[in-house]
Amino acid sequence: MKIALLGNPNTGKSSVFNSLTGLRQHISNFPGVTVEVKKGSLTHNGKTVEITDFPGTYSIYPRSLDEEIVYKVLADPRHTDYPDLAVVVADATNLERNLFLFTQIYDLGIPSILVLNMADVAERRGKIIDTQKIEARFPGTVIVQTNARIGLGMDRLKNAITAHSLQKPEQSFVDDFRFCPIDDANCQGEQATLRYERIHALLKEVESVREDAKYRSSALDRILVHPVWGYLIFAGILLVIFQFIFSFANYPMDLIDEGVTQLSTLLDASLPPGILTDLLVEGIVPGVGGIVIFVPQIALLFFFISLLEESGYLARVVFIMDRLMRPLGLNGKSVVPLMSSVACAIPGVMAARVIPDWKERLTTILVAPLMSCSARIPVYTLLIAMVIPERTVWGIFNLQGLVFFGLYFLGLFSALIVAFIIHKLMRSRSRSFLIMELPSYKLPRLRNVGLNVLEKVRLFVTGAGKIILAISIILWALAKFGPGDRMETATAELRASSEFRSLTPEQQKQHITSVKLENSYIGILGKGIEPVIRPLGYDWKIGIALITSFAAREVFVGSLATIYSVHDDGEENHGLIERMKRETFPDGTKVYSLATGVSLMVFYVYAMQCMATLAVVRRETRSWKWPVVQVAYLGVLAYLGSWISYMLLS
Repeated sequence: MKIALLGNPNTGKSSVFNSLTGLRQHISNFPGVTVEVKKGSLTHNGKTVEITDFPGTYSIYPRSLDEEIVYKVLADPRHTDYPDLAVVVADATNLERNLFLFTQIYDLGIPSILVLNMADVAERRGKIIDTQKIEARFPGTVIVQTNARIGLGMDRLKNAITAHSLQKPEQSFVDDFRFCPIDDANCQGEQATLRYERIHALLKEVESVREDAKYRSSALDRILVHPVWGYLIFAGILLVIFQFIFSFANYPMDLIDEGVTQLSTLLDASLPPGILTDLLVEGIVPGVGGIVIFVPQIALLFFFISLLEESGYLARVVFIMDRLMRPLGLNGKSVVPLMSSVACAIPGVMAARVIPDWKERLTTILVAPLMSCSARIPVYTLLIAMVIPERTVWGIFNLQGLVFFGLYFLGLFSALIVAFIIHKLMRSRSRSFLIMELPSYKLPRLRNVGLNVLEKVRLFVTGAGKIILAISIILWALAKFGPGDRMETATAELRASSEFRSLTPEQQKQHITSVKLENSYIGILGKGIEPVIRPLGYDWKIGIALITSFAAREVFVGSLATIYSVHDDGEENHGLIERMKRETFPDGTKVYSLATGVSLMVFYVYAMQCMATLAVVRRETRSWKWPVVQVAYLGVLAYLGSWISYMLLS
């Protein structure tokens, strides 16, 4: 049985979905479109049903691209995702608006369950709802009152789903209801007027308010949406988050790093010498381990974002940022895609569908990759740990955490500047408006937060892991072999030199591995691009990591781990940071100086290094023009920004 989970935004639909499906959920795309939705399964009373969590919408008639899928599915009974049963989640504190969508679905003849969520909040506000009268007005419909955040009423909902008779409504709420064409505003308007008249009449019968009930909007909003304090508090929250991430993630990261090092040492000592052992010890383990080590930071980032969303604060951020973003060619709804891009630019670009104006949507898509995504965390963390000293500033702030926050702020600031430039270059006569509802404040439900964190970390590790594993194997092979007998010839020439014979056995071993690496396939490629990147302070090994990370940014760390693992054939297994700190140019100067480290950080703030994001931009804009524009302008920003940073700090 196929269940459609439908409802207005901010009704607790996601909490209902998480309570019903738990860990039995996954992300998928609807056929033929790039709308990403959650699907899951519920097994209860011996029955298993499939549940699809559709995008939140106020009506079956869409006002944004992501809402179109609701229209397309419900308008076509032959659609593969057409539901056997609709579970409509409604905010019990605002029945008038929520019943509008429910009555539309009811009039379509779809068997329905009406979930009156946030029943506890409605009760605190003194609202009394006669559910028996509502059921009498909608024969065949089952009504369940819930508080999904704490699981109240969820067993009753599960029973209602698995025991539902799938009886179709025999009468319409609105007489002569017909499905309006998507572009027929007159038809939709006439139906909306009549529908609200019927809803108003119904509410007089089924809803009442206690005389002693008093409800006031939260005093917090006077501060959190204040035109001055609102921005300062938001900036302060972000600063605290990044300080916390950088300070507390170090402990599990150190344990993971030590475990990866010990694993490499154990495998090297236990397995017989040979090409497969070398591949495992020098390629696969360092490459994948270079990403797994950053899972604690990524999990903490998703944890805090989920807290902001669950509490209702993120909606306030959208509201206050509208004032700032509108003069720049964006609107408050752009905050959702931009905040999503902090996790990953792909869902960020896709989330831009909620913006109805094409120019504002395109602008948001073009600047979304400037937001530092989770794939950049491994790069930032590695470089900060290597070139930024760990000390306290002004008595309370960790300097490394401040730099971490500064990189995110640089991305956000640059996104706003680029959006302003696009706004001036692309004139539009249309004007959009932000209309939204601020949800009530709630204590975050840790179960929902935990599920979200697990899902995001799993997607990051599995998605990045596939790419990193493949690239680690390729890099290892390119570093292990060279054209013809070039590596052997170079090694023989080195052994014949008088300088080589004067070195200690350990130094001779290091020189041999260096010469082999320089004459391998990867060394030849790196040497070829070194003149282009040398003005930025990079050597050919960094160049190799830059090239491979154009597939995905996080590959940078795995690539360096593989390169330096092959390079370092000493008996002692050094950590990646220690190996990189020892790296020098031919003149003896350190490769990873402060200037080079900052230059690399700035490069990764700007560079468009994600093939998957480019593919999504192509699908969202339906043209290769905008992905090419994106790569070009971000590439110029990356090179110029890195060069300026290196020159200023050299």
